[in-house]
Amino acid sequence: MTKKQILSKEQISKRVTELGQDITRDYQGGKLILVGILNGSFIFLADLARAVDLEVEIDFIRVASYGQSSTSSGQIALRKDIELDLDSRDILLVEDIIDTGRTIAFLKDYFARKTANSVKICALIDKKERREVEVECDYAGFTLDHGFLVGYGLDFAEQYRQLPGIYHLENPQVIS
Repeated sequence: MTKKQILSKEQISKRVTELGQDITRDYQGGKLILVGILNGSFIFLADLARAVDLEVEIDFIRVASYGQSSTSSGQIALRKDIELDLDSRDILLVEDIIDTGRTIAFLKDYFARKTANSVKICALIDKKERREVEVECDYAGFTLDHGFLVGYGLDFAEQYRQLPGIYHLENPQVIS
């Protein structure tokens, strides 16, 4: 499979710093929990947490909707819940990419039913090309409209996460 770079490591780093500054400004005086959505967000979350100049707590949640495919199954399964107390806290869901919107809408609704003060969304990539569920991204790193993207945590069949930039993967196919 061939890949074409869409965003460089430097572009991503600059934008993550800007997001960190925005989040720092918006959550001054609050009690913020960054909730990373595994597996894709772990690299982005690590860099974002260092760019936020506040005391934050970090936890992770795992859901599944893609499996080994390049398209979402449409079915969302909760695999790991967070362990922190959410009472009177501000939740920032940190996602690698918002694509169809199904997963992040499911999670926003899930956390909205808890006792948190607020639930907002931060995504490295807001990709509206295949959006099926309308969802607002409060903090978007980049808005991209096309392509199957990998790198910087984004994967195809658990591969390519380690790439330092974001790449368009041409003709993704699972090889058994």
